[in-house]
Amino acid sequence: MIKTTITGMGFSVPDQIIKNEDLEEMMNTNDEWIRTRSGIEERRWVIEGEGASDLSLLASEKAMSQAGVTTDDIDMIIVGTVSSDYYFPGVAVQLQERMGMQTIGAFDIRVGCAAFIYGLSIADQYIKSGQCKTILLVGTDVLSSILEKSPAGRDVGVLFGDGAGAVILQQTENDSGILSTHLHSEGKYMRALWVEIPGSKFKDRGIRDELLEQRRHRLMMNGREVFKHAVRRFPEVIQEALDENNLTLDDIAQVIPHQANQRITEAVAKRMGVSLDLVYSNIHRYGNTTAATIPIAMCEAFEEGKFSTGDHIILAAFGSGFSWASAAIKW
Repeated sequence: MIKTTITGMGFSVPDQIIKNEDLEEMMNTNDEWIRTRSGIEERRWVIEGEGASDLSLLASEKAMSQAGVTTDDIDMIIVGTVSSDYYFPGVAVQLQERMGMQTIGAFDIRVGCAAFIYGLSIADQYIKSGQCKTILLVGTDVLSSILEKSPAGRDVGVLFGDGAGAVILQQTENDSGILSTHLHSEGKYMRALWVEIPGSKFKDRGIRDELLEQRRHRLMMNGREVFKHAVRRFPEVIQEALDENNLTLDDIAQVIPHQANQRITEAVAKRMGVSLDLVYSNIHRYGNTTAATIPIAMCEAFEEGKFSTGDHIILAAFGSGFSWASAAIKW
């Protein structure tokens, strides 16, 4: 039976480190306020001229090197992002061009923080069906360019960082690999976490002075709604993955959630009745890198020995849409 396994991983973050202290004057905040509400100590922001495709390229090269594959081996590129370099086309075709790949399928998906698991599920279907043997999957976001870096945007602006994470997915007939994926959404809450313009509903896509002055091109989030739903949906979708595979939390070496907010991670662990040691967190180093958080966290958790060959891990995410998802993997 053909299954899908991860054979290589890599990530990339910008060189520019933005510590909480760097935001104090910019956003009228302080280190204690940010740490208390998010657990974040620093994040990485791109510099002018650096975009999602640049970070994706570096992460992809690392993942390909670890997997021992070349550009000729890649059958498809899937990129999860809401912040491609251009309005269109997306990052996937930029990667295909920059890496000199063949005329393969390459596309982006736009489900925010859940994009990496959504992409994992899509790739899994292509590989299990036999249509592809090797897929490059990337989660990347550069949200620093749409944050309002002022006191008015403080509640959201302190949370986000930029980054990219990539994996190589390949066929296997071993008992390891992706065991199941679980995808959900609830669109009625989409306005609780969104960027309204540019959009096709507006003349000139909304790039007009009056709409820009209303900050409608900035990332807007109802933090209370996001928190309330996230702490409910995370445990639900994690349990769904466990039940599907006849596993319990005692069988899991590590739960790797989307790094949205340390308070959410702590609340989820409490609801599940598990130690924080089981639920991986690196948000203090990078902030919320949206679609990139899970692949970055997977890389670091593996390097830190949190899981190894033969272990079961659970990935889980909650983000815009509202969209949420999980995946069960045997490493």
